[in-house]
Amino acid sequence: MSASAIFVLDLKGKVLICRNYKGDVDMAEIDHFMPLLMQHEEEGLLCPVISHGNNHFMWIKHSNLYLVATTNKNSNASLVYSFLYKLVEVFTEYFKELEEESIQDNFVVVYELLDELMDFGFPQTTDSKILQEYITQEGTKLEVAKTKVPTTVTNAVSWRSEGIKYKKNEVFIDVIESINVLVNANGSVMSSDIVGSIKLKTMLSGMPELRLGLNDRVLFALTGRDKGKTVVMEDVKFHQCVRLSRFESDRTISFIPPDGESELMSYRINTHVKPLIWIESIIEKFSHSRVEIMVKGGKEFLMRAHFGLPSVENDEAEGKPPITVKFEIPYFTVSGIQVRYMKIIEKSGYQALPWVRYITQSGDYQLRTNV
Repeated sequence: MSASAIFVLDLKGKVLICRNYKGDVDMAEIDHFMPLLMQHEEEGLLCPVISHGNNHFMWIKHSNLYLVATTNKNSNASLVYSFLYKLVEVFTEYFKELEEESIQDNFVVVYELLDELMDFGFPQTTDSKILQEYITQEGTKLEVAKTKVPTTVTNAVSWRSEGIKYKKNEVFIDVIESINVLVNANGSVMSSDIVGSIKLKTMLSGMPELRLGLNDRVLFALTGRDKGKTVVMEDVKFHQCVRLSRFESDRTISFIPPDGESELMSYRINTHVKPLIWIESIIEKFSHSRVEIMVKGGKEFLMRAHFGLPSVENDEAEGKPPITVKFEIPYFTVSGIQVRYMKIIEKSGYQALPWVRYITQSGDYQLRTNV
């Protein structure tokens, strides 16, 4: 089961707009939400799910708004929270900034969106590009012709419109990897992993089918090939356009892409990562009001900083926060993942150019210090 109703509240708990989907929860129950929330905050027991009798409130806060879903059933909480965050994403796409004023200024559009995004408590069309085809920001001026539901809502490819045309057909592929590393004061790597994503920017006419090939170790094992560098991807998540049955059978990533920008897939690689950037720090304390910190990175950079402080005479033990490093390295992936091919097939037979870019960047990259 999913949500019975959705409410958008201001910071005082006043209902700005709501939508009752199932009629099985008294809409006046929302009056109990804010007092219970404040009570939990005072007691230090704040929880993402708040209950009042048999009714449950699942909520998130965004800017100066609370988005609340109510239910009296044992609902799928992860589904409801995914929907609430998707609601924020869609509203932000429409209004640029999601806050109390944008809700009040676009009341008609917000209500129409709530009507299309969910039906009888279950998420329906949640792609903002598709919604913008028939719900415009001039909600009170919708033409009769535009009330016809576009085929993208009812056909098998709900994420892509028909009749898209480009003078030049191209697809840009970004392979982005973030490195999470924790290094102790002795230089040993305590934990490390790689979180990656493959993002697309497609400018392709018609309804093309794309096939993406990676140096996937499982694929190489299935096909009897074992040459060159391969990677083992874990926790793989795909955009809804990917044919999962095809991937599960032969590891082929086959899909009809959304138009424009999208994230095709994400993955995690649990492997030992040697630190790409090494930093040494020396902290020297002088009497009264001076601390000198020297940070050395590799052989190329040396930074020496002096801090004038009111007083550094303190007998209490001081904390030793780790050094956090931020960086970005183009044309490189630490895992060695590679796009082996991108095939673009469209019934008109046009030629399209795929472009690939690799980026490695810091995620949670921390080095602990000795001093």
